[in-house]
Amino acid sequence: MRPVVMHQHQWCCYSEVTPVAIVGVTPKAFLLLNPPWSTNFHKDKVTLTCSDSLSPAQGDIYWYYNENLLNKKSEEIQIDKTGYYKCKTQRSSLSDPIHVDFSSDKLILQAPHPVFEGDDVVLRCQAREKAKEISLYRNKTLIQSDFTLKSVSRNNDTYHCTALIQGFLWTWRKEISKHLTIQVQELFPPPMLIASPSSPIEGSPVTLKCETWLPPQRSHIQLQFCFFREDKALQKCWSSSPELTLPTVWSEDAESYWCQAESVTPSIRKRSLRSQLYVQRIPVSDVTLEIQPPEGQLIEGENLILICSVAKGTGTVTFSWHREGTVRSLGTKTQRSLSAVLQILTVKESDAGRYYCAADNIHGPILSKLIRVTLRIPVSRPVFTLTSPRMQAMVGDVVELHCESQRGSPPILYRFYHDNVTLGSSSVPSGRAGFKFSLTAEHSGNYSCEADNSLGVQRSDRVILSVTVPVSHPVFTFSPAGPQAVAGDVLELHCEAQKGSPPILYWFYYKNVTLGSREAPFGGGASFNLTLMAEHSGNFSCGADNGLGVQHSEMVILSIIGPPSNKTTLITEGVTAGLLSILGLAATAALVHYFRTQRNSERLSTTRTPSYSPREFKEPSRTSNTNPQEPPDPVEPQPVYNNVNPGDSDLVYSQIWSIQHTKENSANSPRKHWEDKEPTVIYSDLKKVYPDDSTGQASIGDSDLEDAIENYENVPCILSALDR
Repeated sequence: MRPVVMHQHQWCCYSEVTPVAIVGVTPKAFLLLNPPWSTNFHKDKVTLTCSDSLSPAQGDIYWYYNENLLNKKSEEIQIDKTGYYKCKTQRSSLSDPIHVDFSSDKLILQAPHPVFEGDDVVLRCQAREKAKEISLYRNKTLIQSDFTLKSVSRNNDTYHCTALIQGFLWTWRKEISKHLTIQVQELFPPPMLIASPSSPIEGSPVTLKCETWLPPQRSHIQLQFCFFREDKALQKCWSSSPELTLPTVWSEDAESYWCQAESVTPSIRKRSLRSQLYVQRIPVSDVTLEIQPPEGQLIEGENLILICSVAKGTGTVTFSWHREGTVRSLGTKTQRSLSAVLQILTVKESDAGRYYCAADNIHGPILSKLIRVTLRIPVSRPVFTLTSPRMQAMVGDVVELHCESQRGSPPILYRFYHDNVTLGSSSVPSGRAGFKFSLTAEHSGNYSCEADNSLGVQRSDRVILSVTVPVSHPVFTFSPAGPQAVAGDVLELHCEAQKGSPPILYWFYYKNVTLGSREAPFGGGASFNLTLMAEHSGNFSCGADNGLGVQHSEMVILSIIGPPSNKTTLITEGVTAGLLSILGLAATAALVHYFRTQRNSERLSTTRTPSYSPREFKEPSRTSNTNPQEPPDPVEPQPVYNNVNPGDSDLVYSQIWSIQHTKENSANSPRKHWEDKEPTVIYSDLKKVYPDDSTGQASIGDSDLEDAIENYENVPCILSALDR
């Protein structure tokens, strides 16, 4: 039948961990049981596993049964006999023995393995048959039915259990288990106190170690330690470190020492045996001088530290410090130690030289070797200068930057900056450093320099440099835009240079004649408004100047047309005039033809350039010969005038033949040109409007013809048979 489990408890395997190592002690091997009970029923199988602190175990495993070596070498063996079992690995000492019992009784009391001091243990009373009324006894005394034992210790207590077991014909009989002694192992052995060195020299340090170890199954438990001299603690108890270092020991410190070790949870405390400490006394020897900073590399203004030490020597020692070439010592100290310190505050250049020290403990002074102390001087704040070939720096100028520190140990590294961006660097053993470069438009800004000799960086004052940039070729535009404009419109001319230092003066030109100027004090462009006239057809441009030369824009050609008229009104007036008098119309046409021909002759004989008032400031030169970007004026069309009358109308058309004269056709007559190339013809619709008199009739005289109001309407037309 299946055994009856009286108390259920979950048992887990112990993790393989490393125990606390101790000097000169080989850790023991340890045994694990599966299932973990030291008492089992007859014919049950139990597996034993041998492990050490460095599991998995390596090499051969040695097994012992009742002190007899078994012929088994594996890490695990299976057993079914009652007796004592031990094992050993190549890296460990012999394990503690464990007694495993295989019982043929109907009732057994089971205890787990392993059990250590301070553990809480759960016992299990188990029967082969159905059982009830289970009781647990300790040393033959009944205890409560709870089978959990709190914080067990290593003692000779015995335990057994009783129960009523169901027998034949459902009868119950009382059974008593064998007495069981729980195999409680040491949580850790009593510590040992070890001094290192075992015989310290007077005045030297000594390290005390409180050595013990935890088994691998309980390596998670924390230990704490306390050290004593005679009956006085050497430090505040408790410490997690098993070591305590005494900085110096003297002959009078040769007393007895001991230590204690205690586990935090559970609280198990053990103490070591007392140990006597022996201290040696020896004369002074091997005197040395140490300087800080090391190697004697000292910066001016720092503190110089001189450390005089002796390798050996006990008792009271007198230390003294000296600089070569001086009679008096720099200082003396008498104390019971192996070293002493002298500090010289805020060293200066005169403190450089060679130093030594002496130590004496009544047997005579012993001198150290000489050590040279050198001083390094940090750089002072550098002076920065900027040299330019002219008062106002311009693009393309070569400027030279200089940087110099008056004090500082060489070598000195100089760095040059433009708006905190590095321009370049130079390392010089002494004197000043220079840097040259050619100016561009982007070089305006703040300039400075740094001096660095690895003892600190010093920055100069800033110098502001303004680089004057010549103006670029301006862009000329007008608004409203378009190749044609109507007389009377207001045209906005705009001129703007994309580059150039302000202020910028802009000039506006019509056919190389200055229209006016505008100033842009802060840069950007400028505008000029022009009311258009019929004579304004032609080339427009502009110029920009900021004192470094005038730059001209490209020319823009603009055509001006006359204002539009009401054609219906003019035709009606013309018809009315024809009805009044055909003779008047003929006379009017003849006069108009005469005056028109006379006026055209006058226009051809006068200049085409309008007259403008001169400016108070000096105008920049604007000629086609000085400005290679200005295109030559286009060849002016040469008009030929001719009046055309349809014959049945009161309208007179002025026919204008526009002929382009070139070098090839300048000698030919207009007629021959017409034959070679069809000309462009524009008809000018001409009418006369007379002021009405009180009688509603028009009066025309010689003077009236000159004062008459002329109305024109250009009518483009292609040559017809009538024209030819």
